[in-house]
Amino acid sequence: MVNNSTLFVGLDLGDKFSQVFILDAEGEVFEESRVPATKAALQLKFASLPHSRIALEVGAHSRWVSHLLKDLAHEVLVADARKLRLIYHNPRKTDRVDAETLARLARLDPKLLSPVHHRAPEAQAHLAIIRARDALVRARTLLINHVRGTVKSTGTRLPAGSAASFHNRIPPAIPEPLRPALSPILDTIADLTHRIQAYDRQVQALCQQHYPETNLLRRPQGVGPVTALAYVLTLEDPRRFSKSRDVGPCLGLVPRRDQSGDRDPQLRITKTGDSYLRRLLVGSAQYILGPFGPDCDLRRWGLKLAGRGGKYAKKRAVVALARKLAILLHHLWLTGEIYDPFHSAPTCSPVPSIASPSAANQVSTMISPPQLRGRHSDTLIPGPFVTR
Repeated sequence: MVNNSTLFVGLDLGDKFSQVFILDAEGEVFEESRVPATKAALQLKFASLPHSRIALEVGAHSRWVSHLLKDLAHEVLVADARKLRLIYHNPRKTDRVDAETLARLARLDPKLLSPVHHRAPEAQAHLAIIRARDALVRARTLLINHVRGTVKSTGTRLPAGSAASFHNRIPPAIPEPLRPALSPILDTIADLTHRIQAYDRQVQALCQQHYPETNLLRRPQGVGPVTALAYVLTLEDPRRFSKSRDVGPCLGLVPRRDQSGDRDPQLRITKTGDSYLRRLLVGSAQYILGPFGPDCDLRRWGLKLAGRGGKYAKKRAVVALARKLAILLHHLWLTGEIYDPFHSAPTCSPVPSIASPSAANQVSTMISPPQLRGRHSDTLIPGPFVTR
């Protein structure tokens, strides 16, 4: 084993106190202690230690603790808690045992910890804006569903429309007996809509001032400023991945595997990584495959996949397209190429929408490349590009 660390530390973080377990280079116990989970206490504790390899589990406090320890010139490994079955399946699990296990794994092989990457504080602050917007959107959706459900129980249905205009369109349709109960909720929905729009303006400003690369990522229709900015802030550095195809597993958009011998069942996706970005990519894929999705290679590929039939063909196509979109965005970000929505047009035939039951099985007539490119000539850039 080759390393420059003199000590190996397992740090089991708690909300009020943290357990510290330290091994020397020979694997012998150097120190055991318990320190308050505060910046001052942790800095006082680890500032006096020589260069050490410190392992801790990812959690609520792992981000600021890892940055603090790195500033003290220590090597910090933030372990993926989902990969440490040795810890959470231990029948004798305690904070001390967890800290010792982390220390011994750090000394043996850091790869056993499946280390995760914490983004920089500035990127985290910008990402907090997007997540705050998402919290308001979910709150507005909950209130809108409550209004619709309450009105439906009286035998009346509210008209369909966008959530952004709900507070303007719906009040005249509210039955008179329900107005005292629902009017305050409609006022709250209106206030949430205005605050969400303010967040949208902040997101646009961040894209233009701090993250101009998001302009490349927004070229595929269905990827808006929120998705593009969340993608950049979550991945932070495109060179973290040796190839674009590694982004799919990182975001949990690949199937789980439980292969043993001749047994290799088909399982659901892993759902590892950032759940919010995964949800945004799935939403973009649903738009591309939906009734208002633009005609492009991505849509044709997804509809062809959905047209294979099966009980969950549409859902699988959406997830597969989300994975393909994640790979494509990484490629655009890394290379700086301009997205061509019809790069594969000469070899790709249009597939009818899957809205009608029989449309998915119909064979469409090939549309010639000139017909396709005449409609989107302003988006075509010469040069090769493959949407992987």
